[in-house]
Amino acid sequence: MHEVGKMLVGIGLLLAVIGAVILLAARIGLPLGRLPGDISYKGKNVTFYFPIGTSILISIVLSIILYVFSRFRR
Repeated sequence: MHEVGKMLVGIGLLLAVIGAVILLAARIGLPLGRLPGDISYKGKNVTFYFPIGTSILISIVLSIILYVFSRFRR
């Protein structure tokens, strides 16, 4: 159970850091959510939004961070 507790604390800290980065990105004007490739449709009674471009960018950044982290862990 000790390891599970450590993992949950680590995940919580990671989510807090990701949230802080997103807040800082919004303050400096990084257009997350409004990138080219993000699909947005506004109809009369419905709004659909799918952030494909933002998802790809976040995936690439997280992949690089996790790759670098795994290289230092060896």
